[in-house]
Amino acid sequence: MERVEERLAVFTVDILDYHSILVALKGCSALFCCLDSPDGYNDIIVDLEVRGAINVVEACAQTDTIQKIVFTSSLAAAIWRENICSEQDVDERCWSDQHFCRKMKLWYALAKTLSEQAAWALAMDRMLNMVSVNAGLVLGPGVAQQNPRSTMSYLKGAAQMFENGVLAVVDVNFLADVHIRAFEDSSTIGRYFCFNQIVNTEEEAVKLAQSLSPLLSLPPKYECQGSEVYAERLRTKKLNKLVEGTA
Repeated sequence: MERVEERLAVFTVDILDYHSILVALKGCSALFCCLDSPDGYNDIIVDLEVRGAINVVEACAQTDTIQKIVFTSSLAAAIWRENICSEQDVDERCWSDQHFCRKMKLWYALAKTLSEQAAWALAMDRMLNMVSVNAGLVLGPGVAQQNPRSTMSYLKGAAQMFENGVLAVVDVNFLADVHIRAFEDSSTIGRYFCFNQIVNTEEEAVKLAQSLSPLLSLPPKYECQGSEVYAERLRTKKLNKLVEGTA
């Protein structure tokens, strides 16, 4: 651990300050980029996150030592559209409809959609090696409680996500492992949905709400009323291959 600390350099970076990003990237071989607002999301934050994504990717393009970018995005960048109630599967080819997100004020989903699209557009223009990891709602010891506004921003529209089989969660340790695999595996390409479980029964939804306490609360002595199982519509073919080492 002492040897690791000797090689560890910590930088304060403002994603809106292009120069500060360049300084931090000097000599780096990879960038794991996770843009998230601790203050929650609104239309202003959407624009700031997009600008941040552009600055980060452009800085990578100007850093000769960068071999790969692993860009953390969200399933929210893929699931939202007017016909969310359709029975079509949702995979890495899907994108959330920005006009629908604006209309419904799904600012978190809009930020993740536009920032990821901006990152991809610039990465392809600069011929950079980039993959994105589109995560479900991140869970783990204290994760939601330490990031309450981001968590609640993700959960806006949770009832619709639940009823349409696209409410998914991911363990923070599994998510970190997928990021490392995405970097180390030279065959990775494009986007990767990342989640452990799709919440599609009332019992699972109650367990999720309980795990997010006190952010979410249930009526006292709440008992599950229904037994309906909603069809799972998210697909993880690419994730399975990555985890199995056959990406």
